Amino acid sequence: MIASRALLRSVAVVRFRIWLATALAFGALVAGLLRAQVNEEKRRDQSEETETRAASTPKPKKSPTPKTKRRHTPTPKPKTAKKKSGAKKTSDEAKKSAKSTSARKEETPKPRKTPAPQVEEARAASETAAPPPRAIAPPTPQPKPARAVSAGGQAQVVIEKSGIEEDQGFEPPPSPPPRRGFWPWSRPVSYRYLTSSVIDAIRRAPVKRRRWQFIVVHNSGTRQGNARVFDYYHKHVRRMQNGLAYHFVIGNGTSTGNGQIEVGDRWRRQINGGHVHSDYLNNISLGICLVGDFNRDQPTRAQLDACEELIRYLRDRCGKTERGTIPVKPHREMNPPRWPTDCPGDDFPYSWFRRF
Repeated sequence: MIASRALLRSVAVVRFRIWLATALAFGALVAGLLRAQVNEEKRRDQSEETETRAASTPKPKKSPTPKTKRRHTPTPKPKTAKKKSGAKKTSDEAKKSAKSTSARKEETPKPRKTPAPQVEEARAASETAAPPPRAIAPPTPQPKPARAVSAGGQAQVVIEKSGIEEDQGFEPPPSPPPRRGFWPWSRPVSYRYLTSSVIDAIRRAPVKRRRWQFIVVHNSGTRQGNARVFDYYHKHVRRMQNGLAYHFVIGNGTSTGNGQIEVGDRWRRQINGGHVHSDYLNNISLGICLVGDFNRDQPTRAQLDACEELIRYLRDRCGKTERGTIPVKPHREMNPPRWPTDCPGDDFPYSWFRRF
């Protein structure tokens, strides 16, 4: 029994050793294969790197100047060596020298070839350098006519700008009213309804030339009111962004004085009105509103006189249009036919417009 157990143990030990040896041998084979693969990959990487380096640095290889100098320098030395050792050389040495000379002769054309590209490069450089003056020469005459044209163009542009400035330039304020009598200390003629504050407000506004083409007269449709009330109504009830739709309001003695002139914000800012049912006409027409309902009443004499003074002063302030002085029209004649209106009312004295 003891011997059998020993045999079994020895067999197990032998099996284990055999298994371990095979495992080690297999591991060594696998390691060898892996190393071979790694070495091959390294060699490939190195070869690729060398190729990339060779491809990335072709310029120093192409540069012929250092090579030609180095090749030309050794050429005289072998010639002297040939002359000195020509008598001492044997036939074998003569053959070797012939071979060396043939090899040198084969090498010597290389430096001969190298200057050829230099000459070609010099010629190419000279050719490439030569065109710039040729290319520059033709433009030199071109700028001269171009400058002449540009000068003419500038003159034309200046003319166009001057015309635009005449159209869009600011109109100078009118001269002060004439004085009474011939003496310099005599008092100037004063307006009856145009107060100094109204005249200053009209003069300070930056009026552009030919900005206003019409003056339109309206009635408020109410028996009382003023610029502040109408501004609140137009801004909060009719939802008009700029408030009061008229440029001027003339009172009838209820909320303001009879014939009192109020200057609206649209005149001070020189923006389009909102008194005509047409955006185009609102942009080129000034609106004057007389407080009152002229379908039931007539405007007061003070309102008509104040309106006449205001119109005449606005004509002087805004200048003339292409048709002459600015025409004065009632609202009913300016509104488009699609939106007819009876403003400034049936009882308004339309013969009053003949004065203008």
